[in-house]
Amino acid sequence: MAKVLIVEDNEHNWDMLSRRLTRRNYSIVLAHDGLSGVEAAEAETPDIILMDVNLDGIDGLEATRRIRQIESIAQVPIIAITAHALAGDREKAIAAGCDDYHTKPVELPRLLGQMETLLGDKAP
Repeated sequence: MAKVLIVEDNEHNWDMLSRRLTRRNYSIVLAHDGLSGVEAAEAETPDIILMDVNLDGIDGLEATRRIRQIESIAQVPIIAITAHALAGDREKAIAAGCDDYHTKPVELPRLLGQMETLLGDKAP
């Protein structure tokens, strides 16, 4: 079972994502801010991370940069998720170390496709 770390500060969003992904045989770990996301990534060694870009404390891009500096988890795929889709945001996310980018509202079939591509054989 692939383990997904969801780093999201909006209760509605983390609840919706975690329930839908659990039904698709993913194991879920939650973090509610950027720093907790970095700590959870290191402690839990997820197979993939869904990183909200706009978080309290350190934002998702800074959290991604920090994760990429931790050797044991530096290669974990990260999908940036944001409601603020402005020109250049995708490029900023990729430059910070994200592997892909998804805009809110979450389109579950598209997100699952992105996840499966990045997970390869680990996808359920």
